[in-house]
Amino acid sequence: MLSDKDRIFTNLYGLHDVGLKAAMMRGAWDGTKGMLEQGRDGVVNAIKESGLRGRGGAGFPTGLKWSFMPKESDGRPHYLIVNADESEPGTCKDREIMRHDPHLLVEGCLLAGFAMGAHVGYIYIRGEYIREREALQRAIDEAYYAKLIGKNNKHGWDFDLYVAHGAGAYICGEETALLESLEGKKGQPRLKPPFPANVGLYGAPSTVNNVESIAVTPTIMRRGAGWFSGLGRPNNVGTKLFCISGHVEHRCNVEEEMGITFRELIEKHCGGIRGGWDNLKAVIPGGSSVPMVPAEQIKDAHMDFDTLRDLRSGLGTAAVIVMDKSTDVIAAIARLSYFYKHESCGQCTPCREGTGWMWRVLQRMVKGHAEKREIDMLLDVSKQIEGHTICALGDAAAWPVQGLIRHFRHEIEERIDLYSANPQPAEEPLQAAE
Repeated sequence: MLSDKDRIFTNLYGLHDVGLKAAMMRGAWDGTKGMLEQGRDGVVNAIKESGLRGRGGAGFPTGLKWSFMPKESDGRPHYLIVNADESEPGTCKDREIMRHDPHLLVEGCLLAGFAMGAHVGYIYIRGEYIREREALQRAIDEAYYAKLIGKNNKHGWDFDLYVAHGAGAYICGEETALLESLEGKKGQPRLKPPFPANVGLYGAPSTVNNVESIAVTPTIMRRGAGWFSGLGRPNNVGTKLFCISGHVEHRCNVEEEMGITFRELIEKHCGGIRGGWDNLKAVIPGGSSVPMVPAEQIKDAHMDFDTLRDLRSGLGTAAVIVMDKSTDVIAAIARLSYFYKHESCGQCTPCREGTGWMWRVLQRMVKGHAEKREIDMLLDVSKQIEGHTICALGDAAAWPVQGLIRHFRHEIEERIDLYSANPQPAEEPLQAAE
């Protein structure tokens, strides 16, 4: 387990004051000017050496992403954008940072902005996060008043920080759709290339990072890259916020060492599985967009990017959704399919048409009102969506369905057999590929 001395988010549960004075007593804003004196390359190299991988889901090396920003300005401003549009079902980690430890995020924005030559930063916050926006704005106002950010601040790097409040669209969590929304346009993903590091917000070089990725950077700089890279497992280092929900004794958010086993995570922090470990059925380990993993594969698996990738799933946002044997997994995935159908922006035909088609077929499979040949048809459609859209929402819609068929095809077939043996009056006509 992670030692208390290695925790970055020391006010994760809001047990202490969130104001600037209290945050500074916990270590925020300590030695920030000295960090900036290392120069842009010094900060970028420290983050590279730390092994920090993006905490928004993709796990891309953060320092490497920062290094893509142009070294010299061509006259266009550089922008830092923080993605606080935390809309992935099951995920609620960034919310706690903004509510209870916002100064770590504000300080991280200054450091990241400096590292990429940006004098302006935007934090794009989820539409439903009202109190979080208020807490974050208070922290920014405090930082301005104390001359920690803004023009002519005491750190010597002019940096303005703004909070932009979204309208509750899941698609705006995709970085280019977020940029479109920030510009006042409809939130729809852009074709890439050009990539945001060259042509981003207002056509200027921009980098989009997750809240947690930015909030951990000041502590990494203070304690050293070696400290951070010494936690966790090779290529999966540091601490990670896990959001654990579902059929455990105590649901919680917890900061833990990357690579902790699922069993230890649940036993130490959640009091175990409801009804005992023999009652565990499956786990969605990284938010609703990653495939579920059955109990026998996940029980002693390491909770990190590479291990879960090898299990044909992913760590994603580390939103761990635990399902015991009372769960109707077909109905659960059908519910997720409705979510992705609803949140598709409609720009790409495979996603616009395919998400609705999958949901309609799954609705019938929940009742067993389907044919077994449709299982392979459903899988084939998911493959036609995956990898054929501008952004990853198509993949996010397809992967839960693929995970269901991969691990629980027998339950779908049993449901179909049960319905065939005792057919119910048709409540609606069969809906298939038309």
